[in-house]
Amino acid sequence: MTPIFIELQASLDIEEAARWYEAQRSGLGIEFVLEADFAIERIQENPKLYLQSYRGIRRVLLHRFPYAIYFVANDTETRVLAVLHQARSDKTIGKKLL
Repeated sequence: MTPIFIELQASLDIEEAARWYEAQRSGLGIEFVLEADFAIERIQENPKLYLQSYRGIRRVLLHRFPYAIYFVANDTETRVLAVLHQARSDKTIGKKLL
């Protein structure tokens, strides 16, 4: 298992989404964070299990929320780049990832 690093932007994405969900219903923001943490654990266990979706960047979908975690993985490390809502256009997602 290689080490996993979460970029600042990805952490900010998670915090922003969690605040929004918490405003919708008390406790829902925590549920979002737990779901994101679970997905990151799955990434760390086997990052190459997930297909490349954009210029070598892989993604994993969250189960309960319409978000995806975008990351890059090589033999020495995995880096989580962003956590984005799936209603965004491919063009917007591409700009966030570059």
